[in-house]
Amino acid sequence: MKKRQLILTMTLGVSFLISGCGSKSEDEHKNHQEGSSAKQEASHEGHENHLPNGDIQELTASMDVLPGFLDKQPEEIAAIYAEVPKYKELLETMPCFCGCGESAGHKDNYDCFVSENKEDGKIVWDDHGTKCGTCLEIAAISMSASADGKTPVEIRNMIDEKYKEGYAEPTPTPMPAS
Repeated sequence: MKKRQLILTMTLGVSFLISGCGSKSEDEHKNHQEGSSAKQEASHEGHENHLPNGDIQELTASMDVLPGFLDKQPEEIAAIYAEVPKYKELLETMPCFCGCGESAGHKDNYDCFVSENKEDGKIVWDDHGTKCGTCLEIAAISMSASADGKTPVEIRNMIDEKYKEGYAEPTPTPMPAS
């Protein structure tokens, strides 16, 4: 019950905190991406793990150690990042509709938050999710629906329906197994 309440709070918090990338026109979306990367570069001067699209990746010892780029983010965003690794299998079956498939090479919503899970338990986090309400909302809705007992297929159908119009092309994410 406590976990379900936390995820519901995250979902509501994200809805109020940040507007989705996908609610903008393509030109506005590109400007959003460019503006975000310029701000990120300015606030992380000397950071070694900048990607060409402006995203920052940071290695931590485990999923229990959140990346430093979350230090200045709202609590609700950090809470979503904390839960994402626990829902890896689910989020790898959920597409993202913000355009990150094209701009960042993402294959699913999980990629918006975690770039790599290393064999030794270390995690390479990606800050892409901190800059995009669409990514955050898809993760929060998916995790909340899972906590409510919905199957991955039900959640995927719900996400596909919600984001089918007015958003960027989805990531090339296969449907979950039934």
